Amino acid sequence: MEMTIGKLAKAAGVGVETIRFYERKGLIKKPQRRDGGFRHYSADEASRVRFVKRAQELGFTLREVKELLDLQSKRKITGAQVQGKAQEKVKEIRQKIADLKQMETSLIRLADVCGEGEQAIRECKVFDCFEKGC
Repeated sequence: MEMTIGKLAKAAGVGVETIRFYERKGLIKKPQRRDGGFRHYSADEASRVRFVKRAQELGFTLREVKELLDLQSKRKITGAQVQGKAQEKVKEIRQKIADLKQMETSLIRLADVCGEGEQAIRECKVFDCFEKGC
């Protein structure tokens, strides 16, 4: 079943501009124009667009998503190569988690500096935390 860009966007749960953006980035193929000048996409493209969108939501960059899609299309790719890519991403995610935990701790300390009172901002040492650390 073929569909226009609008129908593809709706089927994939994205906007038409997202489809065009993904085309420009080489994440989906730009189809040939058919009768009336309209581009027609296959149903497979909707799955591909949903994959790209979900991978982005999971923290993959568009470059990484393109690499994953390229890996999928290559028949000579080994499991070890795919595993290596996955392990790189796991390492990156763990670092982000550590950074977020550190940010959380810092924000909790920062919030505690001024307490729950109604003191004037000049009495609160919150700005000292940025300069000297809490």
